[in-house]
Amino acid sequence: MHPFPQRSAILPGKSAAALPADSWRILALMLGALVLAAALTAMAGLWRGADQRLEELSFGVFDRPASGQIHIVEMDAASMATIQRWPWPRDHYARVVSALDAAGARSISFDVDLSSAGDPAGDRALAEAIAAARAPVALATFAQKAGADDQRELDSLPIPILREPAHLASVSVAPDSDGYVRHLPLGTVTGGTARPSLASFVGGRSGTVDQHFPVDFAIRPDSIPRHSFVAVERGMIPPGSLEGKDVIIGATAIELFDRYAVPQHSVIPGVVVQAIAAETLARGVPSYGSWSLPLAIATLMALVVLTARSRSTVWVRSGAALVLLLIGWLAARQAAGVWFEIAPALGLVFAAGALRHISLAQRFSALRRQIDPHSQLPNRLGFEARAAAPSDRFVIVAQIDDFDALQLAIDNAGLGALLRRLAERLEVATGAGQIYRIEDRTLLWVSALQIDEIEAQLAGLRAIMRSPFEIAGRRLGVGLTFGVADCGASDPAARAAHAASLAKRAGKHWRLDDEASDAAASDQFSLLGELEGALESGQIVPFYQPKLNLRTKRIDAVEALVRWQHPERGFLPPDCFIPLFEEAGRIDDLTLAVLRQSLADMRRWREAGLEIGAAVNISAVLLSSESFATRALALVEASGMPAGAVTFEVTESAQFEDVTVAIATLERFRARGIRISMDDYGTGQSTLNYIKLLPLSELKIDRMFVANAHADRGDALLVRSTIQLAHELGLKVVAEGIEEAACLAFLEGIGCDYAQGYFIGRPLKADDLAALAAAYGPKRTHPLPVVAAA
Repeated sequence: MHPFPQRSAILPGKSAAALPADSWRILALMLGALVLAAALTAMAGLWRGADQRLEELSFGVFDRPASGQIHIVEMDAASMATIQRWPWPRDHYARVVSALDAAGARSISFDVDLSSAGDPAGDRALAEAIAAARAPVALATFAQKAGADDQRELDSLPIPILREPAHLASVSVAPDSDGYVRHLPLGTVTGGTARPSLASFVGGRSGTVDQHFPVDFAIRPDSIPRHSFVAVERGMIPPGSLEGKDVIIGATAIELFDRYAVPQHSVIPGVVVQAIAAETLARGVPSYGSWSLPLAIATLMALVVLTARSRSTVWVRSGAALVLLLIGWLAARQAAGVWFEIAPALGLVFAAGALRHISLAQRFSALRRQIDPHSQLPNRLGFEARAAAPSDRFVIVAQIDDFDALQLAIDNAGLGALLRRLAERLEVATGAGQIYRIEDRTLLWVSALQIDEIEAQLAGLRAIMRSPFEIAGRRLGVGLTFGVADCGASDPAARAAHAASLAKRAGKHWRLDDEASDAAASDQFSLLGELEGALESGQIVPFYQPKLNLRTKRIDAVEALVRWQHPERGFLPPDCFIPLFEEAGRIDDLTLAVLRQSLADMRRWREAGLEIGAAVNISAVLLSSESFATRALALVEASGMPAGAVTFEVTESAQFEDVTVAIATLERFRARGIRISMDDYGTGQSTLNYIKLLPLSELKIDRMFVANAHADRGDALLVRSTIQLAHELGLKVVAEGIEEAACLAFLEGIGCDYAQGYFIGRPLKADDLAALAAAYGPKRTHPLPVVAAA
């Protein structure tokens, strides 16, 4: 058998192949909404911070040393301390240019402001050194704001005497809004002329004005070769160290304030920024790519993610897509020098994965709610979600007889195994495609057979069910009662279940839901509407059937049997209204009314000198009610009657809603002195379990074993052994169904404690019962004739 769906199919991370695929239309709408959201947020710049963080992380991944081609001559603290003037006389720069040219430098560049005139002799010396140098010399030009409140930009150019023999290169730096330098221009316009940036000049790259390129801060600043300015001025240059190298002269001393914040390396001198930018261009001219191309690729990946059928597949595909996007992003930088904005694409894939995960989680949750956890069979929700087939004719319900007794006999795991085995047997026998467990004790399937074929099939099922099930080393017999309803009826499952309940009450093995049963149900619900008035007006009254004490030969106990004195329908037996009140949840009021009247009658009997205890039947459903237990104990205490004179009877085949709670409630009654009796002992399937688990004071042997025990050897053996067992356990025994003197004599002979039956007395009103008990004495062996019996 393959339960629908397997529970493993709805656990996290498992396959959901049973789930229907999303329509492409829904997928297109979901994907379109995600892409639109990603594009709009990208255009608004909301992903920029994430891109910058990813860029910074990538610098750490690709961390590498500089090439060694570019050297820095740093105007460091040692040089400042040696020269001891600022601005420095220009002859110092002249001597450094001459020294670098003599050392074979390929190019010499200044990241120093030379826009103001200095000492004329020094200016001439520097101009002559630049003119005499074989290596090209670039001097710094840049634009700066006119003032704090003046947004005009002023161009700073070297003084004319220096400008003529030198190249001019822009050292303009434009930090981002967060103060970090991430890119530099390939060229700018100063003095009305387009000029290359210093990095372009050193790196030998050309480009257009205001075309920015990303600076690769994966290059470690401390790996760039550096030389102190004063050391170079004094000729202290290691031989060959600058041969063919590009040299940039700039300030590194802190007091000169030429520093910038950059990714990965915190704050570094401006000359180092220029050197790293030149190193970047030496490998090629990188460019910025937009977010649109990665987003287009991510759209296809998101579509793959959105078609995943399980949550584990969602995250596998999402993870793979994210990794592929990152690999592609890094490869584009390394191979093509294109720095794409990747964050919107990553966000799209992640959002698609999260959305799909949530969608599947909701669907899995809905599917889990359609599965019965014990049997793994689909439940009522699963049945209601089932797609109807054209061949469907009838809904058939199978209610398990004595279900609570089965629960006592086996644990939850065994019960689940039993239900699955039972469903397998029903599937094989009926050809049903699926068995549903719509209630604890109720299984259901849909049939395409005609009603006469169903009747024959159910008869065969009854025969098949005689074969017990082997569960955990125990052989368990399971009885079923069936109900059948037309698929076209409103709520066919409920109607079939109601038909099964009616069949059970009528002692039949199946019943077809029809208009007659509807009329009966209508009559019963009419009675339910009259219950409140019946309780208030005293129409609900207890009649008492006497129990004869076989040791004292006196009537000192009775069983309270409820009757309804209906003003129009006459006396109604309990079978006509108690089951309906149980189903409607009104049985507590009825039982408490009987208990209250029984306690009042016991008090009157005691006032008349009659010590008579009363037993009240307690419905199994009430044993799970804390409210009922509290109110019942309060009634007993308020009555003034000894608790030991009160007995609560529970049928041995009772179907407890919660076995553990029911036992706890009975133990609570027993602890307060109330006696607990097991009624109809011998009719259920787990009698020994009941005796073991319930806090019993008394056993009542069912009439089916007692009535002929004096004549039937088998019944006699069963009754005698039950009495012996009960006495060994300290329990009293009541035998029901005594209808002749020979039976009573037999029970006296084998040591039975109490006898109950028509031979002792029929159910009587309280006053008639008192008269019978008073007339009964030690010599009496049969009841007085009573007229007012019911």
